[in-house]
Amino acid sequence: MFDNKNILITGGTGSFGKKYTETLLKRYSPKKIIIYSRDELKQYEMQQVFDQSCMRYFIGDVRDRERLSRAMYGVDYVIHAAALKQVPAAEYNPIECIRTNVDGAENVVLAAIDNGVKRVIALSTDKAANPVNLYGATKLCSDKLFVAGNNMTGGRPTRFAVVRYGNVVGSRGSVVPFFKQLIEKGATQLPITHQDMTRFWITLQQGVDFVLKNFERMQGGEIFVPKIPSVRITDLAKAMAPDLSHNIIGIRPGEKLHEVMCPADDSYHTFEFSDHYVIAPSIKMFDGKLNYGRNSLGETGKQVAMNFEYNSENNPEFLNQEQIRDFNIVAES
Repeated sequence: MFDNKNILITGGTGSFGKKYTETLLKRYSPKKIIIYSRDELKQYEMQQVFDQSCMRYFIGDVRDRERLSRAMYGVDYVIHAAALKQVPAAEYNPIECIRTNVDGAENVVLAAIDNGVKRVIALSTDKAANPVNLYGATKLCSDKLFVAGNNMTGGRPTRFAVVRYGNVVGSRGSVVPFFKQLIEKGATQLPITHQDMTRFWITLQQGVDFVLKNFERMQGGEIFVPKIPSVRITDLAKAMAPDLSHNIIGIRPGEKLHEVMCPADDSYHTFEFSDHYVIAPSIKMFDGKLNYGRNSLGETGKQVAMNFEYNSENNPEFLNQEQIRDFNIVAES
């Protein structure tokens, strides 16, 4: 699907962008991979690793629609990974978060339509479902923009979809590298926000593979949610440092006890497939004949029960401490 195609990744110097680039280069022969981001140092560092002839590096911000539109000229597929993601930082810097996560999403939608991009997938987060913090609220707004973008194309071929998943093991700013740093520094305790806290868990490669597959599955307007395991934060701490005690420090500003990926309020238009869920649009779409219970690969799903909710507490799959250790090793390899 990606052979001889032009692919642009916003926020391409981040953890996801680098792994996605690595995977594209291993599995396909793209014509161009365009890394669009605003950090020149990260672009320089990425160029030292990925210097193939198909690579292009564009310095630009998703807040700048004109620059974004220029970067998308001739592009076939876009992965929108750029975002301000730190929950406490968003609470204290709300306007900056809105400008990147909401205004930036609008710019991606409009630039993609203007340039006739074929397919766009935007990365979302479990925090966008029933949001209680600004970061989640901006990503919910972003999700809505991408879904509605399918009705804004004016007959052009551009189609938009969203991928929503949980915490990426070992990603920048996440709890695993934080705990690891404390352990290496000789900490005698690990800080735990709440003894009952749970989170969804996914490796970076699993996230990349899920996005790749959904470019094939998408029809336009879907929110794709993978079936992934949950972890208890106390089990994570014990798996990483079984001899250290825990210090309960309280939930941080804007933080949830458990995360949701498929809210109960969306159950009437949520479909369950073998390895994922699809939240269909609640609005009337550009093509009223679309059947979101059957995707473009011919895979079929069934509508979930009314008031069904997929959250990290009621998830039927939890990792035990040994599995968490194995999971972390896979994530770091």
